[in-house]
Amino acid sequence: MREGKKTQIYCGIGGQAVIEGIMMKNGEDYAVGVRKPDGEITVKKERYVSLTDRYRFLRLPLIRGVFSFWDSLRLGMRCLSFSASFFEDDEGTEASAFEKWMDRTFGERAASVLSSIVIAFSFLAALLLFVLLPTLLIGQLKRFLPSESLLAFLEGLLRVLIFIAYLKLVSRSRDVRRTFEYHGAEHKCINCIEHGLPLTVDNVALSSKEHKRCGTSFLVYVMLISILLFMLLRFDSILLKFLSRILLIPLIAGISYELLRLVGLWDNALTRLLFVPGMWMQGLTTKEPDRSEIEVAIAAVEAVFDWRKWEREKFPEESGGAL
Repeated sequence: MREGKKTQIYCGIGGQAVIEGIMMKNGEDYAVGVRKPDGEITVKKERYVSLTDRYRFLRLPLIRGVFSFWDSLRLGMRCLSFSASFFEDDEGTEASAFEKWMDRTFGERAASVLSSIVIAFSFLAALLLFVLLPTLLIGQLKRFLPSESLLAFLEGLLRVLIFIAYLKLVSRSRDVRRTFEYHGAEHKCINCIEHGLPLTVDNVALSSKEHKRCGTSFLVYVMLISILLFMLLRFDSILLKFLSRILLIPLIAGISYELLRLVGLWDNALTRLLFVPGMWMQGLTTKEPDRSEIEVAIAAVEAVFDWRKWEREKFPEESGGAL
């Protein structure tokens, strides 16, 4: 990165890795860049109006985090469906019985309904793996450890360990690893822009693959805050414990979102300290991208964000330079 260019200014764009590509969002505009099987980069640009933009009261602190998370899930599934369409089986392959039933039942809405089903199933699986399983396993230690606070701490620690093991396991897949590489390319592009550097492959490659406002950090904050909260709340019944963990998810998500905003918007000793757990976890969810993946990320950024104008306005004394 260019010597002396250390100031980082929030640019407002965010993104998400998809299958062989990246989605980048700026305001209501988003673009999905995908490297197709023939090597060509295709970019699709559309608009998505979030719930917090439609309804002002949903922007209130603590509330906005829950609905922002829901918006990211919906938009993410839409973008994943688009990227996956380039890697589906040959058109001559006969549709499955389930696909035929979906088409007959829902018609043009089949893809949207299927996305909702996938989101619901993924949420249920996450509840079972990361909420119910740790609660049940640590509950077996109650006869040996009478301290509810200690049990809650161990439950949270087990939840973190399961999450880390899950990431380690899925990262063994080549497809997942490439997705993590695109995730790294997304962060590198945003870091490159926010440091006022021209958005070139070389500049992006030298930028950091960790970013303060990453969704991975959000999940880390969710787990850490849940540990602190459940150490204060005590329930004798396993059922009540499990229900409390589910019912308090919106509150925990809301607090985590506000913490993520704080860390992302301010740069001081406290926010740098709070960034450490998320940065460590991003070491598992981001990998160094190659130049071809960086090219896709740049194409997606340029479809929704004028980085040249940004550099002239925010870094007038340093714009126009080279790496």
